[in-house]
Amino acid sequence: QVQLQESGPGLVKPSQTLSLTCTVSGGTITAGHYTWNWIRQAPGKGMEWMGAIVSSGDTYDSPSLKSRTSISRDTSKNQFTLQLRSVTPEDTAVYYCARASVAGESRMFDYWGQGTQVTVSS
Repeated sequence: QVQLQESGPGLVKPSQTLSLTCTVSGGTITAGHYTWNWIRQAPGKGMEWMGAIVSSGDTYDSPSLKSRTSISRDTSKNQFTLQLRSVTPEDTAVYYCARASVAGESRMFDYWGQGTQVTVSS
């Protein structure tokens, strides 16, 4: 079975960069037909897709976050990472990594990490 686990700091100061890592087991992030995603949920709001990295290493970002977001991977560790720059308290959220199965334009999120709480505060 596929397992994903987020790791990183739970508290980040405004203007700093948030860095999170997703460690994947039971599957390989270079395998085809899947994408590896970052999704977040702020208090009182719905889920927000942030971006993804695909098996080839190409990345895709949400237009609203593109200027502040970088997604990368370390294939030797089967990990992918999120960097969110210039954070504000509005970036406080539970952050998830998730796998999506791809069929044409369809995306189905089939495996999720447990989520990690990140608070932006001075």
